[in-house]
Amino acid sequence: MQILIPILIVAGIGLLAGIILAAASILMAVPKDEKAEALEALLPGANCGACGFSGCSGYAKAMAAGEAQPGLCSPGGQKTAAACAQLLGTGPVSAVPSVATVRCLGSADNTRDRVAYAGLASCAAAQLLGGQTDCGFGCLGLGDCVAACEFDALRVCNGLAQIDREKCVGCGKCAAACPRKLIELAPKKRRAVVLCQNCDPARDTLRVCKAGCIGCGKCQRACPVGAVAVANGLAAIDPAKCVGCGKCAAECPRGVIRLETV
Repeated sequence: MQILIPILIVAGIGLLAGIILAAASILMAVPKDEKAEALEALLPGANCGACGFSGCSGYAKAMAAGEAQPGLCSPGGQKTAAACAQLLGTGPVSAVPSVATVRCLGSADNTRDRVAYAGLASCAAAQLLGGQTDCGFGCLGLGDCVAACEFDALRVCNGLAQIDREKCVGCGKCAAACPRKLIELAPKKRRAVVLCQNCDPARDTLRVCKAGCIGCGKCQRACPVGAVAVANGLAAIDPAKCVGCGKCAAECPRGVIRLETV
């Protein structure tokens, strides 16, 4: 009995704890949203946040609740948009794919290092020290964007990050990883883009880069649709207004404006 009683007490405590846990799991259970789970299964699982929600799960829940429309998933593209629309019964929907662009031409041919950087091979680390290049706005070329990309769409060549537009799915992780915010996401279409972020006075830009924007305004005057604006010594193009005529690129004396095609 001296052995049996303790065993029965422990068994009783274990049984009681099991009953309490079972009851708690029933009373506190979070109901599953089967529609949201089915939608999440259709999404690519990149969890990039390019849709504007907290990853694929958040976007799926928003679609299931009627708070978001299919077609916002850039990595999934048209195929994912069509599958989600079919499950929701919303009818045909089109996805407008996005693509990333490195807004800089500061390769080793166009600018130079002001210091010999010997720290961590990280753009974020170099930025804490002010960067190693003469241009305080240009690409640091240490590959934080390359490490962030899950689709092998980026590489660093001659000190400048470059994007493979065919591989890029517009997830935006490279843009988030760039400490100088040089990477821009925009609809994948024929459009002009200013490949510079330097807003210093023209004389300073000319001193540090062979290809920097000097804010001359020729592009703005050449644009027939008012898509180009020059402010603080730097040209900017509104991708929503740009019709891809290329007149601004033809007028740019520095070759900073390039025409991107689909």
